[in-house]
Formats: sequence, structure tokens, C-alpha cells
Amino acid sequence: MTRVAAAQFAVGTDVAVNLETCLRMIDDAAAAGAELLVLPEFCNHLSWYTDRSHAREMACRLEGSFLTAIAERAARHRLYLKIGVTLARADGRVTATGLLYGPDGRLLGESDKQILMGAENDHLDRGDTDSEVIETPLGRIGMYACMEGVICEVPRSLAVRGAHVLLNSLNSFAIDEASLHIPVRAAENKVWVVAANKVGPLLPQDQLPTIAATLGVPADRLHGAGESQIVAPDGTVVAKAPPSGDAVVMADIDLRRAEDKHRPDGTDLFAARRPRVYTPLLAPSRATRTTTAVRTQRVAVTLPDLDRIAESAAAGAGLIVVPECLAKPLAVTAVAAALRGTSAHAVVTVRSGDSHVGLLVDGTGVRGRQPQLHRTRRHPWLTELGSRLEVFETPWARLALVVGDDALFPETFRLAAVADADVVAVAHTPAEPWEYRLGLPERAAENRLNIVAAGLDSSGELTAAVYALSPDFTLWTPWQGPFAGVISHPEVISAPPGADHLFATVRPAQAVNRRVSRGTDLVADRPAAATAALTRESVTATTEPELP
Repeated sequence: MTRVAAAQFAVGTDVAVNLETCLRMIDDAAAAGAELLVLPEFCNHLSWYTDRSHAREMACRLEGSFLTAIAERAARHRLYLKIGVTLARADGRVTATGLLYGPDGRLLGESDKQILMGAENDHLDRGDTDSEVIETPLGRIGMYACMEGVICEVPRSLAVRGAHVLLNSLNSFAIDEASLHIPVRAAENKVWVVAANKVGPLLPQDQLPTIAATLGVPADRLHGAGESQIVAPDGTVVAKAPPSGDAVVMADIDLRRAEDKHRPDGTDLFAARRPRVYTPLLAPSRATRTTTAVRTQRVAVTLPDLDRIAESAAAGAGLIVVPECLAKPLAVTAVAAALRGTSAHAVVTVRSGDSHVGLLVDGTGVRGRQPQLHRTRRHPWLTELGSRLEVFETPWARLALVVGDDALFPETFRLAAVADADVVAVAHTPAEPWEYRLGLPERAAENRLNIVAAGLDSSGELTAAVYALSPDFTLWTPWQGPFAGVISHPEVISAPPGADHLFATVRPAQAVNRRVSRGTDLVADRPAAATAALTRESVTATTEPELP
């Protein structure tokens, strides 16, 4: 077992005071026996500058007094220490950088932030190389920071290259970091995540009221949201700090758990990845897009029952998603007959030879086919796989179908986003709690996709949820309601236990708004280096270190 810790605290504009705080928190963690400690992002100075020259003046130097003191303190306590700072590079750049120091005080690795948030784009330079996976006697360590965890590429790249534990340093006011964006990276990659966030004002105290009034939010919503946490490979939060106040949270963890990438049916989720299918992710995306999608559309999820499908269509549902049910498949001609006389489309899945195929059906018959892209052990007969994700035009939105276990792979939904889908229909069989609690909400959030998901649990009960995009998105667009403190989270409508159907409303036209902050687009600004790693056939580390 390894004792890991995350420290949360406030940082201001006085670099000397910030250093004292860092050293105090390191001492507190070491006194409690931490072997690996994560500190927040921008520990040297608030991420708020008058201009680029000010940002460079306040930035650390690798051999400067701030980082020398940090390295010495790591060596004093014989612990691994990750810290996030701004770093003045010799070539004139200023980067947001995570640094990992070893128990001897030696710098073991660096990670330049590859996607910046808001005003960071004005004063800092993006990293243009992928973050390294660092071999240590504890295990393999990967580092990322804040906004890099609001989308999937950087954590995913680190995990598929063999990291056992991911260290996330944050500087975030968003309450959905702790509830969604942090734990999902552990669950979808089956790794440990240790995340340290800030508390206290994230902007200069004397300017905070004016800035808050300009943005139209309460001043206390611009404080660090805390809730630093340690997350297990199944998405379980094993330790979490409160939302405010200095704190050190820690847990004794077994890093070897991160070597097991299997889901309950025995599928190795990393071996089942298909990097060649993901190559469309390498193409640049438009920072702005137009749409003919409607503002709102009623949708339904129902059990595999023709009467229910007909009732849903008659009730005005434009999209009806039926769970994966290959044991008793519905006849496509019967589904079309149930839809006849309406404008509704239904999504069902069928076995076609050695393929598992999602069908888009309307009153005239089959309008689109989507074969499953990934092979999993749940269907041993599944050997003929699709080679691309299709997007279908409907009268009300651009629609993608995610078939069966394709829902487990973040890359599937990323393909839908870069193809400018507005809505994704998911017909699958969930097997682990994180899939609905974390996985599908994140797929909607990080891609700005409306998702309509239908499944059956082990007892045959309907498992259904709709993840609808909210028009209240980020601080940079006007909110219809009070600012809720979230950065990117869909509205979730779930079927209650025992239900045989679910109605909800999605907002297809909201999918065009992907600007999570000024200068930051969730899709167009996905990191090129990390994305490239996801499309390479052999990226997972092949040499397994001996873990304690």
C-alpha cells in the first residue's frame, strides 16, 4: 500500500506567503505519513495578471528560490511531491506546468498544460508535447491540470501509456469538478486519481467584487471549490476534503489495482480500443459551427415493446431509443409499422451475422445503420466490426448511434462531436455503476452532446437516462437562471425504478455552443499531442514495474 495525499489551500499575489503556505502543507502531509503528495495548480501566484510581462515576472524558474525550497522540502520528508506553478521558460514562453519531485529532491518530470482556460490564454503558452509517464518505485505516474481533466484526451493518453496513478492539480471554482470531471477520469481509465484543488478567492481580493459584478455571479462563486479527493479505479471517492478551508486528505491505496483494465464480462477495455477508428479525431475542428437543429425536441426511452413505441411516437417523441435486447429482438418491419403516420424515429439494435448493428428506423423502414465499433467478450460472436461512426441527418438534429459496449469508450463520443452531431442515441447494457453516474454525463458534458441512453439491468428492468444540454453554460454566456457554480454539466433525467418508459426534452441547438470559457472550445481546442497518442496502435507500456 502507498499513502497518497492531496492538499488544498488558498493562494494570493504574495509569492513569499504562497511559498510559506506550500511548505506548511507539505509538512502537515509528511507528519501524517504521506509518501506521495499533490498540491494545487498555480501555487506560486494567482492566475491573474495585468499582462504577459507581469505573468513572466511572477513565474518560477527551475533553479529559482521558490522551487528550490519546494525540492528541498520534498527531500527533507523523503516524499514524492507534485506541484503546479507558472514557469518562465528560457525560450520566452510562460507555461502552466506540473512538476514532480522525488524523495531525494530531484526533478523527475514536467507536464506543460495543453489546454488553457479563459484568461490563461492571454498570459500563458500552451504545452505542445504530451505529458510524460514517469516510472517510479511506487508505480507509473502521470500528471495533468484542471482544464485538461474537463475533457478526456490528456488523462486518457496517460492511462493508455501505462500510468497507474494520475495527479491532477486544480485552480477551479466549479463544483462539478469534484462531482464529475475528477472521478470519471479514474473510472473510465481504471486508474487512481489524486486531485488537489484551491480554496479561497481565485482572483485578487480587492478586484473580486468588480469582476463578480461584471460576470453577473456572486463573489463567493469565484472561490476555489475545494473538495480535493482521491479516487479509486472504479470511480469510488475514497477520501475527500470539504469545499472550503485548508485541508490534507489521504488514503492508503494499492496501485496494482490500476493494472486490471477488465470489466465484469472479462473484456480488457484498453485491448479493445481501436486507434485506427479514432483517426478522424486528428482533423482540425471548426471553432464555430452553424446548425439547423431545433431548439427543443421531445424524446423517449422505452422497453422493447411495440405498443410502447407506438404510444411514444403518438405522444410526440421525435426520437425513441430501445435498449439493446438481442435475446428477443424486435422485428424492424413491426417497429416501422408502429411509427407509421408519425415523424418519429426509433433506434433498435439487431444481430446481423457476426455484427451488432444499431438501426435508425422511421415509418418507412430503416434509414440508417451503425455497426458496433469495439469487440467485447459479452458477445463472443461479434467479429465483424464497423470502421467509422456515422452521423445521420434528421428533420430536427444530426444524430449519432452508439451501439452496445461502444458506450464504454470516450473516443466514441468524441468522434460524434467532431462530426458535429447534436444528439447521440445509446442502446447498450450497462454493467458497472459508474457508466450512468459518471460516464454518460461526462460524454454529454465534454462534447456538448445531448444523450438519450437506454439499457436493461441484470434483472431485465429498464435503465434509462437523458442527458440534456443546458442553455446555462459557463460564465461567458448569459444565464437564464442563477449561476449554479458548474463549468460543464448536463441536465440529467433518469427513469425511476420499475419504470417502463421515460420522456424528456433535449436541446439539439445547444450543441453548437462548445466554448467553455473565453478562448477555450471543448472540441476545437482538444490537445493535439494527447489526441495523437490515442490514435497510435501501440502506446500502452509493455514493461510492468514491480509494485510494492
